[in-house]
Amino acid sequence: MPLDNGIRFSSLNCEPFSKRCFSQLSRGKIGIEKIGVSDARSGSGRGKSWFNKHRKRNNAVSARGKSNATRSSISASEDVNAVNSTSEQLVGDGVEGAKLGSSVSNTKQNSKPRARQQQQSRSKKKKEQLSATVASEQASVGKSCKSVSQAKSSKCKSEQCADLTSENPLYPPSGKSVVVVESVTKAKVIQGYLGDMYEVLPSYGHVRDLAARSGSVRPDDDFSMVWEVPSAAWTHLKSIKVALSGAENLILASDPDREGEAIAWHIVEMLQQQDALHENITVARVVFHEITEASIKVALQAAREIDANLVQAYLARRALDYLIGFNISPLLWRKLPGCQSAGRVQSAALSLICDREMEIDEFKPQEYWTVEAVLDKKESHSLDTFSFPAHLTHFQSKRLNQLSIGSHTEAKDIEQKINSANFQVIKNYKRSMVRKNPTPYITSTLQQDAANKLNFSATYTMKLAQKLYEGVQLPDGTAAGLITYMRTDGLHISDEAAKEIRSLIFERHGSHHAPEEGPRKYFKKVKNAQEAHEAIRPTDIRRLPAMLSGLLDEDCLKLYSLIWSRTMACQMQPATVGQIQVDIGNADESIVFRSSCSRVEFLGFQAAYKDVDAGAIRYKENEENDQHEAFAFLNSLKTGDPLYLGEVELKQHHTQPPARYSEGSLVKKLEELGIGRPSTYASTLKVLQDRNYVTVKSRILYPEFRGRMVSAFLSHYFSEVTDYSFTADMETELDNVSAGLTEWKGLLVDYWSRFSSYCTCAQSLHIHQVEKMLEKTFGDSLFASLPNKDRSCPVCGEGTLIFKVSRFGAGYFIGCNQHPRCNYIAKTLYGDDDEEDTLQRNTNVDEPKLIGHHPASKEKVLLKSGPYGFYVQLGEDRTGYLPKRASVSHIKDVDSITLEDALELLRYPVNLGNHPKDGQPIMLRLARAGFSVRHRRTIASVPKNMKPNDVTLEKALEFLSGKDVRRCGRPKGKPKREEALEAM
Repeated sequence: MPLDNGIRFSSLNCEPFSKRCFSQLSRGKIGIEKIGVSDARSGSGRGKSWFNKHRKRNNAVSARGKSNATRSSISASEDVNAVNSTSEQLVGDGVEGAKLGSSVSNTKQNSKPRARQQQQSRSKKKKEQLSATVASEQASVGKSCKSVSQAKSSKCKSEQCADLTSENPLYPPSGKSVVVVESVTKAKVIQGYLGDMYEVLPSYGHVRDLAARSGSVRPDDDFSMVWEVPSAAWTHLKSIKVALSGAENLILASDPDREGEAIAWHIVEMLQQQDALHENITVARVVFHEITEASIKVALQAAREIDANLVQAYLARRALDYLIGFNISPLLWRKLPGCQSAGRVQSAALSLICDREMEIDEFKPQEYWTVEAVLDKKESHSLDTFSFPAHLTHFQSKRLNQLSIGSHTEAKDIEQKINSANFQVIKNYKRSMVRKNPTPYITSTLQQDAANKLNFSATYTMKLAQKLYEGVQLPDGTAAGLITYMRTDGLHISDEAAKEIRSLIFERHGSHHAPEEGPRKYFKKVKNAQEAHEAIRPTDIRRLPAMLSGLLDEDCLKLYSLIWSRTMACQMQPATVGQIQVDIGNADESIVFRSSCSRVEFLGFQAAYKDVDAGAIRYKENEENDQHEAFAFLNSLKTGDPLYLGEVELKQHHTQPPARYSEGSLVKKLEELGIGRPSTYASTLKVLQDRNYVTVKSRILYPEFRGRMVSAFLSHYFSEVTDYSFTADMETELDNVSAGLTEWKGLLVDYWSRFSSYCTCAQSLHIHQVEKMLEKTFGDSLFASLPNKDRSCPVCGEGTLIFKVSRFGAGYFIGCNQHPRCNYIAKTLYGDDDEEDTLQRNTNVDEPKLIGHHPASKEKVLLKSGPYGFYVQLGEDRTGYLPKRASVSHIKDVDSITLEDALELLRYPVNLGNHPKDGQPIMLRLARAGFSVRHRRTIASVPKNMKPNDVTLEKALEFLSGKDVRRCGRPKGKPKREEALEAM
């Protein structure tokens, strides 16, 4: 593989320009880097290196014309026809130096007129310009960027690659610099550190993303990508462009992760596209692992180029997630109406939750009993009685397990034999146990602890952590970030921070609480951990939680206290716990009870949780429990001491199914399996809840039936996607791309070729096949509430009740398979619209009740139960005839409905008269929620205390002109207004 291959930038419709490299070498000395910029209008010329991580230079300008035609490149183009506040670019494969007019297909240099014609045609049809960002399959995957030849690389390293900090460092400033970060809060804090020579601006996250529609990633076109710029992002980009006027440096300081690297790359692309990067500007990438003045200035002295491998990993992940989501989701819409979407990580998380629910459904509890007793020891010269509890461990000289005593009869028999025995101490065993320190926080463990100790959701925890990371105003007028970067899977702490923590431990707890061997080192325990950042810790350990009491809100202070205590604890001595175990038996030791107790002998790291300045957070095992007296008493017992049997208690138990996941335990499981990344846990849980696949009750995750259907559908027809190893292996491959070990497009080809075969098979599925699969999977729970276990239809008597998907709306129901001859519905799982979902639904099966016969037509008047409550019906169901119905859900005691009541209800709707303004009728209607009046699309409810016979035309007009009215139906379309967006 050529060493000079890599990602390249090209600019469309722009004059050639030249910019200084990081090393500030003259343009004559700058050659082609592994990743660089070339002019789109000529095959050679002036260029700029953007990504060379190690800043190696060579004089191979002539190599530009000799380089392989398949060299990888990523281009940016000028967007001049953006309409409706969006701009789109296409990332695809092409030929280096080609004039890319239309980036949907690869275009060679001799096809310029044709390319321009295609571009103009596309622009005219879609009112948007597509620009090509090209990345060939032969892109270099080496982590370090090397020059064309090893000899020239060596020369470059020794003579030409002067470090940025030595020639023209970004700090102290030598000219105006523009710093781009992600958030406003962070921008304000950093601006206060750097002064007027720096202008710090926020990008507000990503400035562009894949267009949210089908076709934005095109596997047939070498995985070209269509990017879309939101309207708000244009404003932020324009601010950056204006600030760059007269600036010497553009410093990209987005977050220090894969997404942050991608944001920096997108910003460079868009600014180059707008010709905002003038000839002599220097573009640098810096990362801030903590927002403190010292760390910010140190980071500015360690500038680098954008890491091409991280960008490629981002592109691969974004493309894979898009392809999976935009191919599975349409299938769900067609096969399972109401199921909105499915994604790579969320499908694996949903599968975990639903598999656990399946285990719970299949679990068969078993009865078992335990025997507990209270034993006493009376002192010979004292009236004091010491009693302590013990539980039975051996009976008839056999050790009991959990299920040894299976019935009350057996337990009573054991109780009788115990009551007739005499007991004494037969063994007293003591030992000390070392309780190890907790590791410092990473993203997942912070979310777990915040859920367990503070009852915070994962999303809320990350929101608070973001605030702490971005910084607050301190009492001395300065601003500072309070914690290090909060999206991390690394357990290491910098040497400087560890020494400061150790120093504070000496001051607050003494030298005996600090390890003698020096600061503790922790290593990864997480599968696929990248360990690119430090663990989560306070930026200044001497900033105690009590000092921030008036500066932070209550929840932020709780989270900071949790982080501060954990950081202190991880660098302290382990705790020592003393345990004592006493065995009490009868004479032949055929019956043995055991009593045990423990106490903390050396606090060690638990002292950090007792620190009065650590706030309200306490270590759960360090709460006061008054066990010292019990420990001392058990310790005083000697072998052979007689004990007296007090009360014997028999307790009934049943084995319990595996516990459902909480947010914390699910995050822990995802982490163990290597599914997802620290930045994805919170968003994954939020998506599952927003899609109504999962609900949270008392911090426990319960799968909705909709979610269980999606999981079953995916596990049957996309088994590889829901396989836990699929997502974990993909994360490993993406990490390999980040490390330069795997070629990103080769990864896409591999996964897409496998995944597309599943899509092809699933598209040919008939909906009846899906219904049968779901009925087989969930039949036991679906039909459990039916009175007829043989599932025969109670109306026609011929049909069988089956699970069906509604052809209209998003409903699922159990109905008769003789439809349309029989329209009986026994149970509805979901309705057709959101308004109906909010009402109370009746899922019970009730036989139709004959109320009487209509006096004129002699037709039956029936009381029936439907999915949304009870109703009365005139006539029986028959083919081609829709009987008249009226809801009686507003009547509490439906059994009291008489024939006269039913006939009165069946006469609605009633025409009250015509509206005086337009002559349209005003109707009095009976709905499930009660009576209402309607005029065209306007509906007003009738007060519940008003009888329907008292509603006149005048009253109806009064209701319709009131405030409590609602509109129904489709509103009239408003004329579309197109606003041309001025290109920056």
